[in-house]
Amino acid sequence: MSNVTPQTDAVSAPMPEIPGYRLSRIINHGGLSTVYLGEQIALGREVAIKIMLPHALADEVSRRRFENEVRTIARLEHPHVVSIHEVGRTRDGLPYYAMPFLPRGHLGKRIEQGFARGEVDVISIMEPLLSALEYAHARGVVHRDVKAENVLFDVTERPLLADFGIALRRGFGARMTATGLAVGSTAYMAPEQARGEEVDGRADLYSLGVLCWEMLTGRLPFEAPDALSMAVMHAQNPIPKLPPPLKHWQRFMNRALSKQPDQRFDDAAEMATALAEIKHRGEMSGFGRMMSHLRPLKRWATPAWAGLAVVAIAVVTIAFALNRVEKDGFFRVDPATADKTSAAAADNDPTQAMMAPLPQAPLQDSLQSARTYIAQGRLASPADANAYNSLLTAWHLDSTNPEVAVVVTELTQAFANELERDLREGRDQRAREHLVNATALGQQTGTADSDAQRGLRGKAEQALQARLELAARRGDGADAGKVIALADEFGLSRAASSKLIAQARGIAGDGSVARGLSTSAISPAASVAVSFNPRPVSRGEYARFASAHQRSPALCRERVSLLRMIAPKDWKAPGFDQTESEPVVCVSISDAEAYAQWYSRQTGRRYRLPTAEEAQRMPGSSGRALSMWSADCGRNCQQRQVGGNSWRSGTPQRPLSAGRGYDDVGFRLVRER
Repeated sequence: MSNVTPQTDAVSAPMPEIPGYRLSRIINHGGLSTVYLGEQIALGREVAIKIMLPHALADEVSRRRFENEVRTIARLEHPHVVSIHEVGRTRDGLPYYAMPFLPRGHLGKRIEQGFARGEVDVISIMEPLLSALEYAHARGVVHRDVKAENVLFDVTERPLLADFGIALRRGFGARMTATGLAVGSTAYMAPEQARGEEVDGRADLYSLGVLCWEMLTGRLPFEAPDALSMAVMHAQNPIPKLPPPLKHWQRFMNRALSKQPDQRFDDAAEMATALAEIKHRGEMSGFGRMMSHLRPLKRWATPAWAGLAVVAIAVVTIAFALNRVEKDGFFRVDPATADKTSAAAADNDPTQAMMAPLPQAPLQDSLQSARTYIAQGRLASPADANAYNSLLTAWHLDSTNPEVAVVVTELTQAFANELERDLREGRDQRAREHLVNATALGQQTGTADSDAQRGLRGKAEQALQARLELAARRGDGADAGKVIALADEFGLSRAASSKLIAQARGIAGDGSVARGLSTSAISPAASVAVSFNPRPVSRGEYARFASAHQRSPALCRERVSLLRMIAPKDWKAPGFDQTESEPVVCVSISDAEAYAQWYSRQTGRRYRLPTAEEAQRMPGSSGRALSMWSADCGRNCQQRQVGGNSWRSGTPQRPLSAGRGYDDVGFRLVRER
């Protein structure tokens, strides 16, 4: 958590609204997030809720990436890692996650107040932190921001590692700020991380070494007036010498704070072993002090120690004689070897790399990655390696760079080519995904009205025209109807849509076309033009939304059954088999409304549930008969109207409780024009 004093405007602002939580006050406020004290209402427990600020995650891609990282951390179950209760978004759409409230504060406060409880206390903190890092690294997670403020204490004084907020999977490139500085606290940051290079768990061990130094001495090993100077010192300044009383730690520190990762401890387990040796030496020193107090045995101990001293002198004398015979080869370093060592040190000197301009390298790397992924066809997937994410990284680094604009055009054209191919070959859902991604890219980069975006819709028109001609040759009226629905969904011009409608009617007549046609109308209730989605939201579509938000399934009401009390149903298991393309059921009205908001953000258009009057004019769907949720209240707004006969009910209009789902009720959306 951040330790920045809350700003005045943050304090005076109203508390964010999060369903299921009651927020009471601000705990900490920083440049990227605000941490609130709150209560999880259902369980009546205090929690800390970290809410990201709007500018920290300005686009949907970065918000999804953040949420995925939080889910990764939530799977870490270790006694010295702060657990995460829940991840989600506020009513304003800001990502948040909830975690236990730890009122004992963080290690940074204790160091400021004088952390002078001795080496035993330092080791007692280092050991559990190393255990936590060993656990996380074994699961592919690098913390990337180990520092005093991220070590919290619970009521039993147990240290816990917190705020994996910028953690990421091993193998990702380093993330950079818009100014080119790598993410992380430079006072603790490993040189390779500050240079923007790919990092692994050894960067965390370096940061932990800095923290250990700070606990032992009360000061950081390197101190500078600004972040860049601090980073340069970590990269090029020699490791300082510890005070004489701590000199037995120097070897440990030299290894932990090595400039080169391959010269540090290989992993947390090796670092823990070295720490155990220091602990053991300390215990032996304590044993020696205890022996010095055993005065009755002094007369026996003195002769024994004298004898050992004589033996030691004899050994050293013999070694010295042998060394003279071998021309001092034992104690002296061969000049050639020394020269090689010096040359190697010069070659490994990271100063030049550190002083290289930071912003340019990650920008070019991101653009090159985006072009590589485009060539490989990895436009928006997999999630950890695709052109869309790489390009947005470059755009955030420098949105005015001309080469960024060129790659934006290249990716938009690639989306257009894939969309055209999928439409021609009947892969409508994949075509929709390309449209959503291309639209989001245009909105994010300010190119929504660019030639490339217009070209994308031109390709969609060409593909639908070709598909309609094929339907005409086959006499396939149903597919002709689908083409008309897609023409509206893909935002073709009225002239293009009218032309396609006329051709479709010539293929199979009005009746066949109407079964697949997206209908446009003026809604009397809303007095705005709307387009009706020709089909209900499918299980596959809803699954992507539920996965993105980690949304818990609603209870699914049905006839009373002992079996269903033991094995309750939800949208994933409604009690009968469904394919991914069939309509989702067992979703509550709040689920349906949340999906509409999410889909609106994805497409940049306004979608909502239809009114009861609008629902009556929507085309029916094939397959199992289902009723559909509407936006109209029932007897009161704790109920909502559902329309249409279902396989359970022959009543065309009925009010149902809005708080749960039903296995015979799905939902459609309308788009406002």
